[in-house]
Amino acid sequence: MGRILITDGTERAALAVARTLVAGGHEVHVAAARRFSLAGVSRGVHHCPLTTDPYADSVAYAAELGEMIVARGIEVLLPITDVSVEAALEHRHLLPREVALPLPDLATYRRASDKLQLLDLARAAGFGVPETVVLDSAADSGACADDLFPAVVKPHRSVVTVDGGRCAVGVTFVRDAVECRRALARLPPAAFPVLLQRRVSGAGEGLFVLRWGGRTVALFAHRRLREKPPAGGVSVYRESIPPDAHLLRAGERLLEALDWNGLAMIECKRDGTTGRHTIMEVNGRFWGSLQLAIDAGVDFPALLVRCALGQDPPSPNRVGYRVGVRSRWFWGDVDHLYLRLTRSAADLELADRDVSRLRAVLRFLAFRPGRDRCEVWRWRDPAPFLLETLQWFGVAR
Repeated sequence: MGRILITDGTERAALAVARTLVAGGHEVHVAAARRFSLAGVSRGVHHCPLTTDPYADSVAYAAELGEMIVARGIEVLLPITDVSVEAALEHRHLLPREVALPLPDLATYRRASDKLQLLDLARAAGFGVPETVVLDSAADSGACADDLFPAVVKPHRSVVTVDGGRCAVGVTFVRDAVECRRALARLPPAAFPVLLQRRVSGAGEGLFVLRWGGRTVALFAHRRLREKPPAGGVSVYRESIPPDAHLLRAGERLLEALDWNGLAMIECKRDGTTGRHTIMEVNGRFWGSLQLAIDAGVDFPALLVRCALGQDPPSPNRVGYRVGVRSRWFWGDVDHLYLRLTRSAADLELADRDVSRLRAVLRFLAFRPGRDRCEVWRWRDPAPFLLETLQWFGVAR
């Protein structure tokens, strides 16, 4: 068993990683700037207070992690968010040489994270690619044809450098050229080039892969059932599904072309018209709905730690998990329901506009204990859910 340091304790992914590694007998340390964090209050973990914000100063952040690793005898470092991953990779020299960092190298990580560079790789691997116009500046928006809308404004990277610090820039849905110009005007220059992509209607599906030493160690697939916001965003309710043969082939070709080593989440939309998987992005880190994979039988954190510690992982099983398992992020689903009740389907830009508010309520209430799992609430570890509840009501920070 090893000593593990998990960053970003406020994230649900950090909680999922901490819980399963504690259950596996590892000594788990969780770093967070807040005194109380989801993963930091989980049963059996050691809370590690952090004073440096990786967005403000990635060098100081990596240096503080390095000091923490030495002081606590950490063997494996597991960064959770994009900004933490980049800080650890870019400033690897500030971390002890002996600590394992089970990630691809910085150049590979950035290549996969760059949505513009990813387009050609994804197309060659067999994925569908949305109709795309590349905008080098906000002034280029006038060249966009009206028939491209509704569309998505997508910065080429999720984290960019602004005034010496890091800044997160997200995806924005736009209905017409006017909204597009407004969205582009709000972006910092470092967010460009920006991809303006025709919006793809269809179910969100993801392929999750652990690749190590040139081979696939584990894989998993799920379908998004509800999101926040409802038309597309963070998954709040999802279901494990068999890996589609075409998606699996394309995903493995893409990761092989990247010479990937570590975890990868390949996010797609299954086009409602063609049925083809259209790629959205690739994330080389733990993902928000990780708990579903663990509940279904694929313990990605435990497998990744085994690889990082030089232990032989088990032979890969092409499915090896339970299909039909569902997981709900309760407070995220409450937010979804609130939006459905307070705004019209047209305002929310929902493709399925005949879904009534009553149907939305019934779907929210249709939670089946034998099939569904609550992502954060666990009887044997209630503190994270209680903390999240207090945070949702604004009582705790």
